[in-house]
Amino acid sequence: MNKTIKTVLLIVGVILLAYGVYVMVVPETQVSIGDLDLIEAQDNTNAYITIGLGIAAIALSLIKGKS
Repeated sequence: MNKTIKTVLLIVGVILLAYGVYVMVVPETQVSIGDLDLIEAQDNTNAYITIGLGIAAIALSLIKGKS
C-alpha cells in the first residue's frame, strides 16, 4: 500500500477508536422533573462497532506491504 494511504488509515483508526471509547464512557442520559426521574439505559452497540472499525483501520495501516 501507498504510504499516504497507510497514514490516513492510521489517523482515521485512532479517531474512530477514541470516539468509540468516548461514546462508551459518556454517562447515561438522566432527566429529573420534580420527584420524577427518567433514566435512559445506555446502548453501547454503536460504540463497540466504532471501536472495532478503529482497530481494523489501525491494523490495516500497520500491515507491511511488498518489499
